Amino acid sequence: MSVIVLIPAAGLGRRMGAAVNKQYLRLAGRPILAHTLACFDHHPLVDAIYVISPPAEISFCQKEVVRRYGFAKVREIVAGGAERQDSVRHGLLACGANPDDIILIHDGVRPFFPAHRLADLVESAKRTGACLAGVPVKDTIKEVRQGMVSGTPDRSCLWQAQTPQAFRFEIIAKAHQQALADGFLGTDDASLVERLGLPVAMVEGDYRNIKITTPEDLVAAEAIWRAGQEDSPC
Repeated sequence: MSVIVLIPAAGLGRRMGAAVNKQYLRLAGRPILAHTLACFDHHPLVDAIYVISPPAEISFCQKEVVRRYGFAKVREIVAGGAERQDSVRHGLLACGANPDDIILIHDGVRPFFPAHRLADLVESAKRTGACLAGVPVKDTIKEVRQGMVSGTPDRSCLWQAQTPQAFRFEIIAKAHQQALADGFLGTDDASLVERLGLPVAMVEGDYRNIKITTPEDLVAAEAIWRAGQEDSPC
């Protein structure tokens, strides 16, 4: 059994309003994507990494991130698709995994995933077939329809989904194939497995494992970096 990491990094980052795509913005002097890759390239459980990039940026990513920072486990930079879901599917097709291999899918702009949680995700995926990292929500959540509050769900049952999300290859490949056939676009990879009626486990993540998509997120990321990440190899 191999552990293979797919890193979707094909987003355009329109909300960031920067001259370069968000995965290449600098955090502590390095591209955000370089920090993300380091979390997995340095981990002993990880066998291979596949980065999914916009087609026009493959050469740049190879030169300015993979080669510049010496990431030895990156096997290929795969051309992404129109949507994140398309990009992940391209990565699944490219990685050549066996049915029981564990696939970890992690956002390219989440540079603070704590390395010690990776083993929990891998073990959970082995047992259940599908799992994801997440954290309990802290705020009260309101359902709103046409500008009016329609309900207040029980906060004790609500978790905020993060990545990595981990799956046995045969399960996530089937989920993506079925979504493509049905024309279904999910909000994350776990939702594609859920719609097949298969169980998906939740593994506790970390509140610092933020996704950097706006200028405010980048400010928060810089604060997290300055505070230090004792459990991160980045």
